Amino acid sequence: MKIKLITTAAIAIALAGCSGNKEKEATADAGPVKREAGSWKTDIKLLKVVIPGMPAGMEAQMQKALPQGMEVCLTPEQAAKEDIAAEMSKSSQAGDCTFSKRDFAGGKLDVAGKCKTPQGEMDITMTGTVEPTKTDIVMNMKGKAPTGNGDMEMSMQMVSNNVGACKPS
Repeated sequence: MKIKLITTAAIAIALAGCSGNKEKEATADAGPVKREAGSWKTDIKLLKVVIPGMPAGMEAQMQKALPQGMEVCLTPEQAAKEDIAAEMSKSSQAGDCTFSKRDFAGGKLDVAGKCKTPQGEMDITMTGTVEPTKTDIVMNMKGKAPTGNGDMEMSMQMVSNNVGACKPS
C-alpha cells in the first residue's frame, strides 16, 4: 500500500511538472519551445527501484500500475498557454515542492528540488528534452523508504509523443 502511494505520487509529480507544459529557452532568437497541439500519447517506464524490505515481485507490480499509452488532447489554446515555470511555481506555493534548479534552455529540461511526502522530504531530479512533437523525461527520487527501514531510490522515464489530431469526444 505504501509503495503504491509513492508510485502514484511520483507519477503525479512527473505529470504535473512535465506533461502539459512548455519549456523556456534562454535564447530570445529561438523563442520558447512549445509542444504542438494534438493527441499526446504517454508511456511511463520504471528504470530503477531500490526499497529496503520490498517484497519480491513488487517492482513488476509497480511497472504494471504505471499508465501506458495514456492519450491526452492538447488543444491549440492549451498549447499556446503552456508554462512549465508557472506550474512549478504553483507547486512550490502549495508547499509540496521547492526547486533549487529550474533550467529549461535549448530544448533541455534540468530540474532539481525537494518534495514533501508522508515519510519526509524526497529529493527529486528531472532531466530530458522537450520538443514540439516529443518529450522524454527521466525522473529520479531519493528519500526515506515507506517501509520505514532505510532510504529508497526510484527512477522512471516518461516519453510522450504527438500522435496526430485529437480524437472527437
